Amino acid sequence: MEGTERGSGTSSSVVADWGLVFWTLCSVILPVVITLWCSFQRSRRQVLIRGIFRKSKHDWHYTDLFGQPSYCCVCAQHILQGAFCNCCGLRVSEGCLKKADQLFLCKEIMMRGDGGARSSMPHHWIRGNVPLCSCCMICKQQCGTQPKLCDYRCVWCQYTVHDECMMDCLKTEECTFGEFRDLIIPPYYLSTINQMRKDKRTNYEKVAPYCRKHWMPVIVLANTRSGNNMGETLLGEFKILLNPVQVFDLSKIAPAKALQLCTLLPCNAVRVLVCGGDGTVGWVLDAIDEMKIKGQERYIPQVAILPLGTGNDLSNTLGWGAGYAGEVPVEQILRNVMEADGIKLDRWKIQVTNKGYYNLRKPKVWFASINTDSMEYLFHAHREKTPSLFSSRIINKAVYFFYGTKDCLVQECKDLNKKVELELDGERIELPNLEGIIVLNIGYWGGGCRLWEGMGDEPYPLARHDDGLLEVVGVHGSFHCAQIQVKLANPVRLGQAHTVRLILKSSKMPMQVDGEPWAQGPCTVTITHKTHALMLYHSGEQTDDEASSMSEQDQVREQTDEDV
Repeated sequence: MEGTERGSGTSSSVVADWGLVFWTLCSVILPVVITLWCSFQRSRRQVLIRGIFRKSKHDWHYTDLFGQPSYCCVCAQHILQGAFCNCCGLRVSEGCLKKADQLFLCKEIMMRGDGGARSSMPHHWIRGNVPLCSCCMICKQQCGTQPKLCDYRCVWCQYTVHDECMMDCLKTEECTFGEFRDLIIPPYYLSTINQMRKDKRTNYEKVAPYCRKHWMPVIVLANTRSGNNMGETLLGEFKILLNPVQVFDLSKIAPAKALQLCTLLPCNAVRVLVCGGDGTVGWVLDAIDEMKIKGQERYIPQVAILPLGTGNDLSNTLGWGAGYAGEVPVEQILRNVMEADGIKLDRWKIQVTNKGYYNLRKPKVWFASINTDSMEYLFHAHREKTPSLFSSRIINKAVYFFYGTKDCLVQECKDLNKKVELELDGERIELPNLEGIIVLNIGYWGGGCRLWEGMGDEPYPLARHDDGLLEVVGVHGSFHCAQIQVKLANPVRLGQAHTVRLILKSSKMPMQVDGEPWAQGPCTVTITHKTHALMLYHSGEQTDDEASSMSEQDQVREQTDEDV
């Protein structure tokens, strides 16, 4: 009996152990299987969605969470995730994508028609998901207040109408293109121009709105890789407000190709908004110079800047700010572009020769600054090696701070006066003991430092970006630059000149032109005036530093006039 009980007890304990093992394996394996199954289904769903996106006429973008309460335009159900069109603003659930393609037309960049010239088009209404705080164009009351798919919005003029205020006449009424009519390229204009080109006619002046006095179409060029990665979001917002044909992603199309649109638009009327850093602006200005070479001077546009880079010194100089992080609505940006004043910006040519060999580097046209400094070169090398780490303006500036601190301790460019000779308009300049030489064409340098002014407590010649003169300064190191930044020190002002020549005697020295650094061997660098660029200046609210700087410059100008 005792043996039987002992055997049964042993078998029951073995069963219990096996049961424990089984349930332990289930608790481990089951979540893994479920996770793998969900991943497989998600990847399969993404493949299907990408296939729908590729075949669709809408510019769909998928999101896991909408930024505001949203309702599917097909089934009218409340949705947290789904797809929205970057051009017309349509929002649908994942399951309604195919139906949305069949039921709704997207914004048309060109009118479908019988080939005849047209000068107007009706509203293009889309129901639901109207912007917050929008008002009805009929009763002037707020739209979109009900928790359901309601009210209408025109994708061109952005006017909104209540369901109960929508009348048959509004569906066929002529669209005025709203507040930004002077910036939008109408679809009927492009269709007419296209027909005229087929007929080999070029008298575009007779096509509306070409002949309208205040029409100043804008072309948006956005670099989605600049600074804080806001370019992709801005592309969608600009496509909503403008004709999508006016908005270009510079990671997919080169500026030279995008700017050919200017040749279909009024002469000397086009405005270009560059969304990116100083390097992107230089890229666009180079493309504009190519237009001059092709004999397209009369189509040259004026350039405005939306600063998305790290330094943004040119943008700061022209009144567009030190950096954009979404704090200003896109509508206000377009208003600023309309109101901006045209100015000229000096463009300079840099040529590098090496012991009789002409043009060691390809001649480069630049607009902002040249400096001999190791900090920019080290930052650029690190960013080229690991670009994924440099996706934020804050991170970029933190890395700058790190290399600046390192430069203070190591002093790789000390005794620069023994390695470089400087000539200004053919006159040799005796250099003091420096760590950096900076050649300036604009007021700001190094991410907001007014380098030429310094503390502003000494008389100095006025610096302008359109006077054909370069400002040449020296610095004693990164710590000296930081002191100038907070107005605790003055730069070593070496002079102003129309032509600057630098003779580099050292084996390898870091150089930087408009944010493009490289290591340069012994050579002669010659800088001469090349041309002017047509820019747009935004005369918005000035900061305290800018206001005080302007007053100091006015005082210097008055003192100079008195001396004369």
